Amino acid sequence: MGQQTIIALYVVLMAAVIVAIDVLFFKNHFWERLTVNTGIVLVFAAFYFRFLKLP
Repeated sequence: MGQQTIIALYVVLMAAVIVAIDVLFFKNHFWERLTVNTGIVLVFAAFYFRFLKLP
C-alpha cells in the first residue's frame, strides 16, 4: 500500500476510536469529552511520529 493510503486508514481509525469513546462513555459531558479527545489525538500523533513517519 502507498503511504497516502496508510495515512488515510490511520486517520479513519483515529476518528472511529474517538467516536466510539464519545458514544460509550462521555455522551453528556462536554469538558471530559474534549479532554479525552485531545488525549487520544496526542497519543495517535505520538504513535505516528514514532513508528509510521518516513525518515
